[in-house]
Amino acid sequence: MAKTSTDRTTTDTIYVLNGPNLNLLGTREPETYGHATLADVERLCAETAAQFGLKADCRQSNREGELIDFVHEAHARKACGIIINAGGYSHTSIALHDALAAVKIPTVEVHISNIHARESFRHHSFTAMAAFATLAGFGIDGYRLAINGLAARIGRKASTKAKA
Repeated sequence: MAKTSTDRTTTDTIYVLNGPNLNLLGTREPETYGHATLADVERLCAETAAQFGLKADCRQSNREGELIDFVHEAHARKACGIIINAGGYSHTSIALHDALAAVKIPTVEVHISNIHARESFRHHSFTAMAAFATLAGFGIDGYRLAINGLAARIGRKASTKAKA
């Protein structure tokens, strides 16, 4: 177990939270979101987290309250970080922002598409205001980059063991 800057004992688990409509990845607007599925995202997150000795607990919900419950659970279980793609809730949910801000867990926001190159209502993100970093426009590779950034933030180094 690791210690955070607030001296609270944490686990080696990061929560990867995906919001509304992300269960449709691979079929929903592939010109915007690509052909990768949510299962592909979850596999990428598990593999990337493992390189840092971390476990990715991947969750998806189309319901705002359930995403907030996941954030609270991450706090109760002393997760060492959160990666969140809140989908449309990024732009509308003050409650999700407040949950992330309240738990004080290092958080990275991810968007598969470049939200700043899209409709103007997507240019503001409440969840970004509660995160230490935001990645947008890298496709699902943004999750890998987010985990790398989170690992650096919490002081985790990638394993030097050679892959088989």
